[in-house]
Amino acid sequence: MWYHACKFARTLTSSIASMGAIRTARVDTSERLASLRALMRGQDYNVGVFVVPSEDEHFSEYPSQADERRSFISGFNGSAGCAIITLQNAFLFTDGRYFLQAEQQLDKNWNLMKQGLPDVPTWQEFLSKNIEQGTRIGVDPSLISAVDAQALKRSLGDSELVPLLKNPVDIVWASDRPRRPKNKVFALDVKYSGETLSTKLQRVREEMAKKNAAAMAVTLLDEVAWLFNLRGTDIDFNPVFFAYAVVEKDSAVLFIDEVQVDDAVKARLGQEVLIKPYRDFLPYLGALTDRGLVQKEQPVLLGDKTSLAVVHVLGEENVVTVPSPVADMKAIKNSTEIQGFRQCHIRDGAALVRYFAWLEEQLKNGVVLSESRGADKLEEFRSESTLFRGLSFPTISSAGPNAAIIHYSPDPKDCATITMDQIYLCDSGGQYLDGTTDVTRTWHFGTPSAEEKRAFTRVLQGHIAIDTAIFPTGTTGFVIDSWARRALWQDGLDCRHGTGHGVGHFLNVHEGPQGIGTRITYNSTPLKAGMTVSNEPGYYADGRWGIRIENVLIVCEVETPNNFGNGYLGFERVTMCPIQTSLIDYGILTAEEKKWLNDYHAEVAQKIGPLLQDERALVWLTKQCRAV
Repeated sequence: MWYHACKFARTLTSSIASMGAIRTARVDTSERLASLRALMRGQDYNVGVFVVPSEDEHFSEYPSQADERRSFISGFNGSAGCAIITLQNAFLFTDGRYFLQAEQQLDKNWNLMKQGLPDVPTWQEFLSKNIEQGTRIGVDPSLISAVDAQALKRSLGDSELVPLLKNPVDIVWASDRPRRPKNKVFALDVKYSGETLSTKLQRVREEMAKKNAAAMAVTLLDEVAWLFNLRGTDIDFNPVFFAYAVVEKDSAVLFIDEVQVDDAVKARLGQEVLIKPYRDFLPYLGALTDRGLVQKEQPVLLGDKTSLAVVHVLGEENVVTVPSPVADMKAIKNSTEIQGFRQCHIRDGAALVRYFAWLEEQLKNGVVLSESRGADKLEEFRSESTLFRGLSFPTISSAGPNAAIIHYSPDPKDCATITMDQIYLCDSGGQYLDGTTDVTRTWHFGTPSAEEKRAFTRVLQGHIAIDTAIFPTGTTGFVIDSWARRALWQDGLDCRHGTGHGVGHFLNVHEGPQGIGTRITYNSTPLKAGMTVSNEPGYYADGRWGIRIENVLIVCEVETPNNFGNGYLGFERVTMCPIQTSLIDYGILTAEEKKWLNDYHAEVAQKIGPLLQDERALVWLTKQCRAV
């Protein structure tokens, strides 16, 4: 699912998960903003602007900490957005995935800035062009990367970016703020990870040697989890846990609270890893500098998402910042992980088929079902798999107008009913020991309109275009994104989200650095064999309905009649779930696209059928996979 840590989204803690549903009632932020501005004016801070930056598109070392603070101070709980509070006004910047949600949630105190629309600046441009020169602009240094902070400083002119070591939102929130969770961790067996801790550490040290680095600080949670073959036991949409790591030439240190690590984990880490308290991370880095163990000639290697707080402790002269080598290693799945993706998607597909068959039967029998009840039933089917460990993000179970809210999640206490005469969009996924799934299907269990069928078909054509793409080695997701939109553009349609994101292996459902989208950052990372990426074009008729079709793909090498260049790549699809054929306008579907659909359904039936013991589900699968 595209909407991210979080979707991910980037919801990593139980406190944030509870905020995941789309609220229809606005939160009155008047008192909160008044308290915050009083602190901003005080001598302890003395800032004219306070910024809560967006964490979207990277994974913070403090997961969802910016998201939860922005949600508290603004009332908007989407997973992407930047809040800028001045002494007189408040602004919320977000992109097209969240326009409708933000309009519903922001109160009168806030100005919604719809990024991507004409004449709407980015939040960085707003600070440099709309804030009076000489203004002190406060930011929590743990919530902005050092790279982003440096770029922002250069754009501010005479204004000053001021790191605030105590976040003023925390003071306003006071004792009501949820505490950081301390979920226990367990060791992921090599039969699932496909690579030992020892070889992963060796690969990191080889990257350190290229930069003559004395150490590497690993600050992003998914990177720590992957590197040490550890996962959190209390999976709240993501099996990561709070920890840091420092890899040195002859040692490795894991910074994690003692209560999270049992004897079995300590035994698995063995003598290769020293365990220290979580709170000791920054002091440990400071001590390396103080003792002269790191310096300009032998710096600390940092990934380019590392926070300003870490660089502040080490000193800019003692670090070298690069795209994280751990992220690059993690993005390319080994053969064990790839096989795990294939298998978990087959089991996941069986759960989806059982759910959609059950749902259609219930609706035809006149049973009243809420969006939330549907999501719960799907989770029930998934949970029957022995390798299932939890959802990979809050299920988007959305009917009619709610399907047009791209990042919708139903509130069990107040959500719509799924009906026969409306489009139903279900975007969901599971966490399994052998992989992570993310799949979206759009259904209409009654009689769809001609407009709905044509839009669905245009989305399907974009989906097929990506699925069948063949491209030269070195091509980025930025280059091929337009292929997913070509059919939509023919009808003057488009969607306000990217086409695909990376998917972690029993980790973040959103994984970088690879992706398919219009953001220029995706032009920095070529797609490589072994990477995973989602394929999820969509279209959303505001206030009426939404359509999205999503599969997970694995980048693979392909044979071509010729080889002009350095080889060619394509995709292997692993998601196995029918696509509704009665929603298709066959007048605009080509013969090649129809063949693709029939071939895909034949594969789905062949792989899913043997897993179904439920006669209802088997009959439904056979009907949905019938050749057209």
